[in-house]
Amino acid sequence: MKNFLDFIYDAQPMRVVFRPGAALTATAGEAERLGLRRVLVLSGSRGADTAQAVADSLGEACVGLHAEAKMHVPVEVADHAVELARTLGADGCVAVGGGSAVGLGKAIALRTGLPLIAVPSTYAGSEMTPVWGLTENGAKRTGRDPAVLPRSVVYDPELTLELPVPLTVTSGINAIAHAVEALYAPDTSPVIALMAEEGVGALAGALPELAAEPRSLEARSRALYGAWLCGSCLGATTMGLHHKLCHVLGGTFGLPHAETHTVVLPYALAYNAPAAPLTASVVARALDAEDAPRALWDLARRLGAPRSLAELGLKEGDLATAAAQAVSQAYANPRPVTEEGVLALLRAAYEGTPPA
Repeated sequence: MKNFLDFIYDAQPMRVVFRPGAALTATAGEAERLGLRRVLVLSGSRGADTAQAVADSLGEACVGLHAEAKMHVPVEVADHAVELARTLGADGCVAVGGGSAVGLGKAIALRTGLPLIAVPSTYAGSEMTPVWGLTENGAKRTGRDPAVLPRSVVYDPELTLELPVPLTVTSGINAIAHAVEALYAPDTSPVIALMAEEGVGALAGALPELAAEPRSLEARSRALYGAWLCGSCLGATTMGLHHKLCHVLGGTFGLPHAETHTVVLPYALAYNAPAAPLTASVVARALDAEDAPRALWDLARRLGAPRSLAELGLKEGDLATAAAQAVSQAYANPRPVTEEGVLALLRAAYEGTPPA
């Protein structure tokens, strides 16, 4: 991390409502505050019932529910949603669900400029960033555009009560990854460091409680609070090796998003730790541990999360291709990114051995 006396912090302009029950009691008010009268509600198929309840709460302001969001936002899915929004004459969108729903909302906002309200039901953190992603022809491309940043985010811990424990764990560690990478970003700051440590600590404390008692609203609230902070860290900084690897593994090889972040995180941090020792120390302090990469690996192990890329379906023969793609474009990272180094990282993640 850079000198704390020399930094820029780019605050994201959005409004946040955080309270139990807010999805059904606050979303309509947020739409009204933005002057929206023809809102398209978006979700994935799994979250369609919750999205329907939010749509009902909007009353006549809702012009439709589109429950076709897909992981990694395939470009053809985005095309269809944009066409639907235009056909319905929508003047805004409400995305209800995880990163796939929010990602679809961002794709619409990118193409049309329509304002977006996010109602997250996982710990993905996408709602806090101006980052969009689209997958086409087996490759995921991403970009940053202020047009895709949600104007309002409605955090309702009650929406996460039914989140299955495996997804709770991987979604939460996915959020932790956002904070970890933000700590060693070239545009990090002391503000980011404070949010990252608080966010990682909140999630690391809440996730074991939720594994034991999934319907603890108090623990769900702390986890969602942590995810908000970690997502905010990602939204204000530049992504590096960890996110690049996960985009390659997800976009090209179809690996599941949160699970991939969970597996890769300890190895990406171990790779960068020699060049970012302060990052490792902040994460270790948040986890109440001495070795940050090993503590992250142990957290996933204790909570029953996947710990190898092989478990997620990656073939050993795909490792070299993934490494080559990950180094094909230059991006900021504290340690030089070489094909040999990335291949070794990926091989360790493939085997699931403790990070060295």
